[in-house]
Amino acid sequence: MTQQNWWSQPMAELYTTTDDAGPTWEYMVITCQPQESLKEVRRRVTDHAEYGKWELRRSMIYTGGLRRYWLRRRVMRVQRTL
Repeated sequence: MTQQNWWSQPMAELYTTTDDAGPTWEYMVITCQPQESLKEVRRRVTDHAEYGKWELRRSMIYTGGLRRYWLRRRVMRVQRTL
């Protein structure tokens, strides 16, 4: 049996919401540890928003200093033209 530590957990998780027409939003949850500097965390979230077309949906600071950021982007449907 292995013990799960904070450094063995993924730092970003991806989710997709769906409706009758198919997927509508993609969500990425970024988890930041209390030991990480706020400057580094801000840079990481900004890079995802700027280059990956993500927008900040929610941010939370938990007891103990753990921070989570929910980013989302709309799933674009491309229709075939041929």
